[in-house]
Amino acid sequence: MISRQHIRQFLAVVDAGSFSRAAMAIGVTQPTLSAGIAEFERQIGSALFIRERRAIRLTSAGNRLLSLARAIDRDFRLIETTDHYASTPQRPFRLGLLQTLSTRMIEGIVCTFRLEQPLIVVEGPDRDLREKLLSRKIDAAITLARAGDNQETTVMIYEEDYRMMLPESHRFADRALLEASELAEEVMIVRRHCEILPETSRFFTERGVRPLFSFRSVNDDRCMSMVAAGLGITTAPTSLARPGVIAVPLSGYDFCRTICLLHPRNPLISSSIYESLREACEIVMA
Repeated sequence: MISRQHIRQFLAVVDAGSFSRAAMAIGVTQPTLSAGIAEFERQIGSALFIRERRAIRLTSAGNRLLSLARAIDRDFRLIETTDHYASTPQRPFRLGLLQTLSTRMIEGIVCTFRLEQPLIVVEGPDRDLREKLLSRKIDAAITLARAGDNQETTVMIYEEDYRMMLPESHRFADRALLEASELAEEVMIVRRHCEILPETSRFFTERGVRPLFSFRSVNDDRCMSMVAAGLGITTAPTSLARPGVIAVPLSGYDFCRTICLLHPRNPLISSSIYESLREACEIVMA
């Protein structure tokens, strides 16, 4: 059965002029788009595109289909925006948030990002958020920046380094820099959701530091509270420091992370919503 998805994919390829750009525009992977077009061509019973080395062209069947496909797409959009459906619930905007973002930052973004429609927040690790973006289970994500991210749909928010988190009463709290060897007798806390947990473990092991662990948790707020209470020390992004906790640089521990906003364009969502989200992130960081 021919679906609206087939129509959208066909028009995306026509408008973008290539499968790679079309996949990016509608937020799917290129193999997914290629498979969708192949299925559409099978149901139509004719090839729709002539695939050349540097470009693609419509076949005669593709040209005949084009005007009809645009009319069908316009009718779908008209149905979605007609006053007859104005009383139906608005589509919520689904925002993914990296689970290791500081709670204060999340609170600030949610308070600043004002929408007329409902806002749904989804928390998770970077990999899960990116999978949800590809499958359109969320509409945007604030997460870790990666090499290769599409610059047109990625906004860098801030960069921060990782430090040792100490209670403010700790004997090293006033230090400008710590050496790993100085921490050999310290009791430590494990942030189970830390993105660089394997690298951190290797860092201390290579320097002969094998501490006693007093607490392990996926809850970063609780880990920071335990640091403030003096139960142990831990490593974390600088933004997780809170009252009662001092962030001190650790020699050779040169890890950092960049947080970005990923917002692959969705034709069902106004571009002004993405712009408002970007502004909210910038205001909170300022």
